[in-house]
Amino acid sequence: MTDSPASASASAPAAQALAELAELLAPGRAAVAEEALFAYDDPDAYVRTHATRLDRRGIDAPIENLAWIALVDALTAQGLLAEVDWKEGCDEIRRQLRGLESRPTVDPWSLAGPEDAGGTDGTDGTDAEPLDTAAFLNEAGRLHLEQGVALAVLDIESDCYPLVCFPARRAGELTPLASRAGFYAAVLGADAL
Repeated sequence: MTDSPASASASAPAAQALAELAELLAPGRAAVAEEALFAYDDPDAYVRTHATRLDRRGIDAPIENLAWIALVDALTAQGLLAEVDWKEGCDEIRRQLRGLESRPTVDPWSLAGPEDAGGTDGTDGTDAEPLDTAAFLNEAGRLHLEQGVALAVLDIESDCYPLVCFPARRAGELTPLASRAGFYAAVLGADAL
């Protein structure tokens, strides 16, 4: 009997952390872990299999963070990740977050007071300039945490913010798991962006 690719990689600490991270962000959706582990175990085959999708990212050969990109793409396919541009407007960010399957049941901005980033323009309720994207995301993270949902970014070393939501009670697991897998992730509103 031969090991399947998923079970062969399970003994590697980074692969194990990647699988645990996939389960944290996509509970019960084995396809997410399978895709990330496929990229981890056989990067050449992964690039061949997903050439069209990877071409949109400018990837045409295996790269060091391919398994991380695969995780981001698998989460996106499941409706669990929104990728927003580094200079995206606040309204667009809110629209994309509302589209996530893992979002809070109550829109965090509907409960925010005027002193919060509750305005659609991304201001802090004063006459100040709108918050920049990073500041807005940190405020959004804080509002999400108040609803029991962690809003986090999975850093893919690009000019975008891949955003995910998951239960806040498990927020402390994200950054260490990502680090063990060889990548960086942070809970917004709790960790510094």
